[in-house]
Amino acid sequence: MRRGSAWLLTLVLLAGAGGAGWWWWQQRQGVQDPTTARDQMQAQGPQGQAAPQGPGAPRQGAPGGARPRRPGGAGGVPVPVTVAEAVRRDLALTVDALGTVVPLESVVVRTQLDGQLMEVNFREGQEVAEGDVLARVDDRNTRAALQQAEAKRAYDQAQLANARVDLQRYQSLARGAGVTQQQVDTQRAQVAMLEAQVRQDEAAIEQARTQLGFATIRSPLAGRVGIRQVDPGNIVRSSDTNGIVTVTQMAPIGVTFTLPQQELPRLMRALAGGPVPVETLPGPGNAPVARGTLLTVDNAVDPTTGTIKAKATFANEDRVLWPGAFVNLRLRIEVLPQATVVPLVSIQRGPEGSYAFVVREDRTVEQRPVTIGQMTLTDAVVQAGIQPGERVVTSGGLRLSAGTRVAVADENAPARPQGAGPRRTADARETPN
Repeated sequence: MRRGSAWLLTLVLLAGAGGAGWWWWQQRQGVQDPTTARDQMQAQGPQGQAAPQGPGAPRQGAPGGARPRRPGGAGGVPVPVTVAEAVRRDLALTVDALGTVVPLESVVVRTQLDGQLMEVNFREGQEVAEGDVLARVDDRNTRAALQQAEAKRAYDQAQLANARVDLQRYQSLARGAGVTQQQVDTQRAQVAMLEAQVRQDEAAIEQARTQLGFATIRSPLAGRVGIRQVDPGNIVRSSDTNGIVTVTQMAPIGVTFTLPQQELPRLMRALAGGPVPVETLPGPGNAPVARGTLLTVDNAVDPTTGTIKAKATFANEDRVLWPGAFVNLRLRIEVLPQATVVPLVSIQRGPEGSYAFVVREDRTVEQRPVTIGQMTLTDAVVQAGIQPGERVVTSGGLRLSAGTRVAVADENAPARPQGAGPRRTADARETPN
């Protein structure tokens, strides 16, 4: 009996829950979306009647049933564009490359005389001239060796002088048969040996002087010294890897870079025609542009990368280029004389090839196919299709088609200040901001 009551109670609860869910769903469907209601009201006339439908019915927002003009249509609102004029001029063809600044000369200054470093006569980062004294090494042992060599020479010179006097005596006695010819010859040989000994002493003196000169370390070139590697008081040796300091030539300076091997023929033609100008491109911080010339091209193409290595030199009087830095370079390797040039942005490409929109006298555009030659980052050479003096569209071309009326913006007009009045463009009415 209890089990039957429990089942009955469960069925009643399930039935109640189902009824409540059905009621909630009906209430939700009965609530109308405000957007839907607004659309239904707009579809009715002023007296609640439905708006007329069909081809002859007037469009909403168009008085008198007139259709609004389509922007960019043949008879519609002119499309605002900017234009540029095709000009005939010499066009410089350039090649860009990434280079590394390298000094033309850089020397690690090391001692040639082992000993204690006594003096350092430079400041880190100082500009030095060739021959300036950079450091001094203890030279006492070398100076003593020089004095010893000089004393040895003096001793041998005295021996030589005595031998020469004896030779003269023997030669006099030999004429009177006082001595034999063998004694004369022996004394002559003794003089020759002493003369050779004196020359050997002079060579030893020169060597000692050279070693003494090594005690004074001088700059081998004009440049900038780096950070000192050894402090005074340390023992320095000629085998030290880091040396005492590095002197780097800063002006002039070189830049090495690589170009694709396909550019090698043009590069060699440019070198044969004279100096090839090279300039750096402005980098971060508005770094000034450095100008130089191409020095040489390597004698082999790298087979791994398919590139050719080249080197340019720059005067670098203002120290713009720093050894080890990366710089962007631009080489002018060819000049096209009197070419018809248009902005590169005016050239578009379609299924049938390249074309450009040319603005005609009646302010409509003509989609004209063109033949493009050489191109730079900003300009393109037109070989056929456009004549100098014609105007081509540089922006706004995505909204154009053949015959579209355009409003040419005045690119030479000064910038309008903030909050100024309505803007006016050519062939366009004033439009409020």
